[in-house]
Amino acid sequence: MGALSSGVAIIACGEDEARAGCTATSLASLSLAPPTLLVCLARSSSTLARLREARAFSISLLAARHQALAHRFSGHNGVQGPRRFDLAQWTTLSTGAPILADAIAAFDCLVEEVVERHSHAIVLGAVVSLKEGVEEPVLARRRGAYATLV
Repeated sequence: MGALSSGVAIIACGEDEARAGCTATSLASLSLAPPTLLVCLARSSSTLARLREARAFSISLLAARHQALAHRFSGHNGVQGPRRFDLAQWTTLSTGAPILADAIAAFDCLVEEVVERHSHAIVLGAVVSLKEGVEEPVLARRRGAYATLV
């Protein structure tokens, strides 16, 4: 699976001290009408648990300059829970889910369905609003390393 190249996003949900978020590379557009996205999260993820409670989440697509933030939200540095949000500016749209203020693009979603398969859950999100950022190089991941897509 490491041979698959993918863009990197932060999946976030909750408010204030109940915020949670993680880095994700398994996401895709499922449908244009109605606009629906899917993201795959580990079943053991604290973000998935919080997302199930909140019933809403955001997807913030990351630029190449967000590599340190992606690493922070991956959990590899030991920072957990709402402390992951400390080093960036966040905003909200319709659902109240945290959105990275300077993301390339961000989608605000309501949980439509969660389908559990093997080690992960496929979360279907109905897009209720979006925010477009500026065009710039994208952060990608392949074979366990970050890369830049222009």
